[in-house]
Amino acid sequence: MSELEHNHPHTHQTHEAIIKRLKRADGHLRSIITMIEDGRECVDIAQQLYAVEKAVCQAKRTLIQDHIDNCLEDTVSALNNGERAPLEAFKKITKYL
Repeated sequence: MSELEHNHPHTHQTHEAIIKRLKRADGHLRSIITMIEDGRECVDIAQQLYAVEKAVCQAKRTLIQDHIDNCLEDTVSALNNGERAPLEAFKKITKYL
């Protein structure tokens, strides 16, 4: 992180929701560790790992899409519609991350 980035927090509206999602995933991950230590069934553990994985992936997807919608949008805001086509296509494809 550059000094400029460190001195000026970079936040978006979605960051609070992402933090909540990751904190929930963190709690679930801790419970999975306990499940393993307690000798719980592998199917139960795998199910919980799947839920944590999905939560983290959704947090990542939200963060990336938010960055594209806000940060990159500012960078190319001066472009006319014809020049924006690649950016719009990129926004669409990131939904499949």
